Amino acid sequence: MLDASYYPSNLRIPGVEDTDEAYNALNSALAVNFNTISAVREGDKVRSAEKQTPITPLAITLFRERGPNGNGRISLSRDPAVSLQYAGELIAAFIERAGGRVKGEISTGTVPEQLKPVYVHRQSRTLSKILAELLRASNNYVANQVFLEIGGYRVGGPVSLEKSLKVANEMLAAHGLAAAIHLEEGSGISRDNRFTARGLAKVLELFAPYADLLHGHDGGMNKTGTLDGIRTLAGYGNTSSHGRVRFVISLTSNDDEMRYRLLRAIESGL
Repeated sequence: MLDASYYPSNLRIPGVEDTDEAYNALNSALAVNFNTISAVREGDKVRSAEKQTPITPLAITLFRERGPNGNGRISLSRDPAVSLQYAGELIAAFIERAGGRVKGEISTGTVPEQLKPVYVHRQSRTLSKILAELLRASNNYVANQVFLEIGGYRVGGPVSLEKSLKVANEMLAAHGLAAAIHLEEGSGISRDNRFTARGLAKVLELFAPYADLLHGHDGGMNKTGTLDGIRTLAGYGNTSSHGRVRFVISLTSNDDEMRYRLLRAIESGL
């Protein structure tokens, strides 16, 4: 029996759409593989695209539904019950791989509060390690998992978007950024997130001791923000006259390269 009630079943992150893209995966209390499935279809056969991840009945069904060319990674973005079923199947597969057995059907429910846990698993990575890895991969899913957990930790569970936004807004206000930055969620995927260039530059000032955690596509210390009609680039640039400087470029454009041309101009002109 799987209990994922720490996250409400109707939780929806603003900006996450019903598509197969990995960044649109549902956030949930019990998830495996970032709530995505990576597989390869060869005829009627479906195999895992990851040697460390067993194939499961649900994964086979979903990839067969995609047709003969249904390879790659899909997100479980539509139904929380489906992502929970996949988590159960994968956990069962690992138990069986280790020599155990799982009898009966996988079910969902709420564990009685008086039951004493037989085993409690602690995350092997520190929070600082998780944050460094999510910045390297620009992982929206992990960003919102951490964002939701912050609210649950500070205010008390179960998690909710409202609790996390309350905590985030308190943090922004403490740094004088309440008017400069408006958040709808924790990853930047929502179009209703808002910031001023000066506000984001202030964030970069606060983040400066950890600047080397930013890994841009061009090899620099920066991060992009890309939505249809929006191209942003923010981080740190190296200049000959002023050393390392903070910069924020935000364009209403679909020109991917313009932001980098502007960055080169900043670096060469200062």
